[in-house]
Amino acid sequence: MFRLRIPCVVVGLLALLCTIAVRAQTGTPDSDAFPDADDHFKYGSIGTEERVGLPYWIWKVLPTVFEDKLPKRPGVGWERIGFLLDEKRHPRPMGTSYKPGRIARVGLNCATCHVGTYRESSTSARQVVSGMPANQMDLQGYANFLTACANDPRFTYGTLMAAIRKENPDLGWFERLLYKLFVVRATKRGILERARENVWFDTRPPFGPGRVDTFNPYKVILRLPIDDVVGTVDLPSLWNQRMRARMWLHWDGNNDSVEERNKSAAIGAGATPDSLDLESMKRIENWILDLKPPSYPAARIDRARAADGRRVWDQACGNCHSVESPLVGQVTSLANVGTDAERLNSFTPELARGMNTIGEGKPWRFNHFRKTNGYANMPLDGLWLRAPYLHNGSVPTLRALLFPEERPAVFYRGYDVYDWTNVGFVSSGPEAEAGGVRFDTSLRGNGNAGHVYGAKLSRQDRELLLEYMKTL
Repeated sequence: MFRLRIPCVVVGLLALLCTIAVRAQTGTPDSDAFPDADDHFKYGSIGTEERVGLPYWIWKVLPTVFEDKLPKRPGVGWERIGFLLDEKRHPRPMGTSYKPGRIARVGLNCATCHVGTYRESSTSARQVVSGMPANQMDLQGYANFLTACANDPRFTYGTLMAAIRKENPDLGWFERLLYKLFVVRATKRGILERARENVWFDTRPPFGPGRVDTFNPYKVILRLPIDDVVGTVDLPSLWNQRMRARMWLHWDGNNDSVEERNKSAAIGAGATPDSLDLESMKRIENWILDLKPPSYPAARIDRARAADGRRVWDQACGNCHSVESPLVGQVTSLANVGTDAERLNSFTPELARGMNTIGEGKPWRFNHFRKTNGYANMPLDGLWLRAPYLHNGSVPTLRALLFPEERPAVFYRGYDVYDWTNVGFVSSGPEAEAGGVRFDTSLRGNGNAGHVYGAKLSRQDRELLLEYMKTL
């Protein structure tokens, strides 16, 4: 979120002294310390720190100093935004990266959007799943929290350093001097600059947890006219990328290059074409080629009914969603699928042309983006953990998807206790209301109509199909 600006007359001395101080206190980058690819995915850098990173110690104390600005959600500190913490593996939340430098910084990475959780019951331990949509992460809430902090009169050197010294009593005098002279003011300025780029938030319904507007930020980056179309969609899974190499990707099928999709996601998360950590990203790209989703618990599947449901699947669903079908990964027109049009309309021909200019002069320059007329037929691997459903996450369970008349107008997202009866997450009732965030399907971009193919089946066949879909 900031870039340190230091007068040229002292830059050499400051660089030398600060490098010595930082080496003494922070050590080497995380990417050198993760022999395990899963840990690298969760904590390694993809290159976002330079543009949207925060100084580590400021980032560390923000939830303490500005606890009153955090969303009123369960958890402590960054957990209330949706970050996941496993202190046995790492002191920092998953989805955050760390880079040393004149001032060590924290950025975001792939796991911010692609590590999720589920619990078998309200009293069960939380299961963390890599490659799963980050069903609790509120990316817009993170940006709004930072803006609220920077606009608060408490965002001063005195207040922040008092909190930092409690966390790190051994913070060196020279680093404290840098914070006093430059870092706090530069951080505040950087956060507020980013907030001005995000003013389009104010004209659209809130994302809520597990969702993001992927391409409206690119209109700011590419200096295209800002419209009022809602592009908010559910975060996707990252499993089995090898089989997706031949498919049209993103919800509207606007690109068929997995590598290009990965780079555009990293840039959307805050990297720049020059700051992308291509070596780090390549390690992640190779790992997710064959990353598998966890299976639905076998004891909860009626195998005989699932076998009967396979027949229904082959007749009613396989043509679009079976990996062997030539239509999987292709686009079904909006006129046919009938789902909410806002995301489709948000990606314009002008934006497609602009996207294909990114990386100019580099060997990986984008050239696969296109405008489509509908939404892509996705393969459905790990379907049980990809709830809520449809491109905008407007249908909470598979049962509600197959029985359109049962789709709720309002439900709660972000509560991770699993609903084994309806195949999705618990989305109603006191616990869901306390642990989740209200989702209103009447708001623009949140419509839950369309994809009513299941309505053509008998109720018995839909029940059998539901059983089979647990096995996907």
